[in-house]
Amino acid sequence: MAIEHTNLSDPAGIDPKQVARLSRLSRLGLSDDELQRLGSQLGAIVAAVDKLAEADTDRVDPTAQVGGLTNVCRPDVVLEGLSQGDALANAASQEAGLLRVPAIQ
Repeated sequence: MAIEHTNLSDPAGIDPKQVARLSRLSRLGLSDDELQRLGSQLGAIVAAVDKLAEADTDRVDPTAQVGGLTNVCRPDVVLEGLSQGDALANAASQEAGLLRVPAIQ
């Protein structure tokens, strides 16, 4: 959905009717005051993003990866787990070798 606004870089805000439409689509129940406040906040966000267009990027190479491609996952190592007795050693309540917990209502 395109946000229609005569001047998107105007921090005065986005039309409250459009904020109300976004609110309905998002299933948010917003009051009139919240719609007005969010409209001005969204306008300020759009104005801030518009400032990025002023940056001189002519000498900057396009990139999709700024941090390098490094695997940050540890290798899988199989380790010995707890025995049943060790796992239940500090249990507040147990029954037939199982942890006993209160029923969830």
